[in-house]
Amino acid sequence: MNEKRHDMTRPPDLQHGQFSGPRRIRRPTYVDLLPPCNQACPAGENIQGWLALAQQGQFEQAWQLLMLDNPMPAVHGRVCYHPCEDSCNRSRLDATVSIHAVERFLGDKALQKNWQPGEIGEPTGKRVLIVGAGPSGLSAAYHLARLGHAVDIHEAGPLAGGMMHFGIPKYRLPRDVLDAEVRRIEAMGVKIVTEHKVEDLLAEKKAGNFDAVFMAIGAHLSKRTDIPARDAGKMLDAVKFLRDVEAGIQPKLGRRVAIYGGGNTAMDAARVAKRLGIDEALIIYRRDRAHMPAHDSEADDALEEGVRIHWLRTIKEIDQSRFTVEIMEIDDNGRPQPTGEFETLEADSLIMALGQDVDASFLRGVPGLEFNPDGTAIVDDNLMTGYPGLFAGGDMVPSERTVTVAVGHGKKAARHIHAYLSGGVYESPAKHDLASFDKLHVWYFTDAAQRPQKHIDVKRRISSFDEVVRGLREKEAVYEARRCLSCGNCFECDGCYGACPEDAVIKLGPGKRYRFDYALCTGCAICFEQCPCHAIDMIPEPA
Repeated sequence: MNEKRHDMTRPPDLQHGQFSGPRRIRRPTYVDLLPPCNQACPAGENIQGWLALAQQGQFEQAWQLLMLDNPMPAVHGRVCYHPCEDSCNRSRLDATVSIHAVERFLGDKALQKNWQPGEIGEPTGKRVLIVGAGPSGLSAAYHLARLGHAVDIHEAGPLAGGMMHFGIPKYRLPRDVLDAEVRRIEAMGVKIVTEHKVEDLLAEKKAGNFDAVFMAIGAHLSKRTDIPARDAGKMLDAVKFLRDVEAGIQPKLGRRVAIYGGGNTAMDAARVAKRLGIDEALIIYRRDRAHMPAHDSEADDALEEGVRIHWLRTIKEIDQSRFTVEIMEIDDNGRPQPTGEFETLEADSLIMALGQDVDASFLRGVPGLEFNPDGTAIVDDNLMTGYPGLFAGGDMVPSERTVTVAVGHGKKAARHIHAYLSGGVYESPAKHDLASFDKLHVWYFTDAAQRPQKHIDVKRRISSFDEVVRGLREKEAVYEARRCLSCGNCFECDGCYGACPEDAVIKLGPGKRYRFDYALCTGCAICFEQCPCHAIDMIPEPA
């Protein structure tokens, strides 16, 4: 086969200017495509890059690369809902790479070894005020500090972390992990002032001589709904409930607790209630599981811990401990519609978990600042509001409300604030084409089952706030990293080097990849066919 290809596509004799066969009409070229995991990451991590380092055992280098985009990998390895894994091409082959588990391994190792981020910029003399010490504010502060700016965070609460501290239970995010990653940001020179509620933003900006402001206020106000109640029992909102439990206050719930809502906060509230010793926690939600806002893993864990979920139910009336609920059905547009059928449920207390809003009332007098009907701030593509130098992100702007999205907003805001302070405009680099599954030559890869993370026993889970999920050990993390297909980027497998019948592939040494000697190349495309990850494209021969 090689001889036939060689004869049909023989290139010209470049030395004598004569042809021994047809002219080469295409040539191979090395490319770098965009891996789907990188594309899907709200924090903009170079996931494939740090996985490649981790699989070689270069853990600190992997962590440093990760830290260019995300200042809290130990947190994210635990609480991120990993959309990167939903997009992972490996899921089409056997099972997705457990990216979040490797990220957690690197984050935990960094805390154990006390690694510190490098490449801190020279002081710029510019000062930035950040309002809110949640994930978005902390991320912006970290990236601005790395760029050389002086950063102060003013936080209304008693601790940094925002909803990571008060909204995510300890069994998902141990507080020592969160606190350690916050301290690392402070060690870079970021000043965090807690129990400091900003009442007049412009006065605060002027008093501190700040050159720019980033608003990163979390959504802490629970949404309300009117439910007719003759003599209702105890009613709580989910955010206050979780905050009280975090503060060591144990609300009196009774034996049976109903949670109204279908998001991740509802799942957390139900699981926390179980840990407080109640007999029964039941979630009431007006849609079905396919249309719930909670992530599947959260619902799975809740069900495994004994939480009951009543899908397609909405509360119509409460009479003491008796809840009248209407059975709903989903229409063609995915919306719940009433059926006129009712049933009765029993509960001693009700926790409302219908979502959260941002309290931005103190910003209403800022000139040029406008709001959407849902209370979020209107910003441009640079995350800047109508008031020059005032930026907003996280829960303050329309977006999915997750830790990772907020951290991504913080990084994006930092880049635009830096450009603003430098008198310019930040321009995002052009993205490469996507390395989709159909571009890969998956025959190269062998089946390799995902390494699952262990969970503590269910009985122990519902009787304590011990961390539920155990991390990967070093050998398991390296194995998991090696499952990466390196979609669209050369990982030096030597496939092209060994397959070329003309010795036209030149090996440049470890980490330097290869180049083509076009004087020898026939354009036969064998290298392209052998490349498992589509790091080679065939392009038309230049005219």
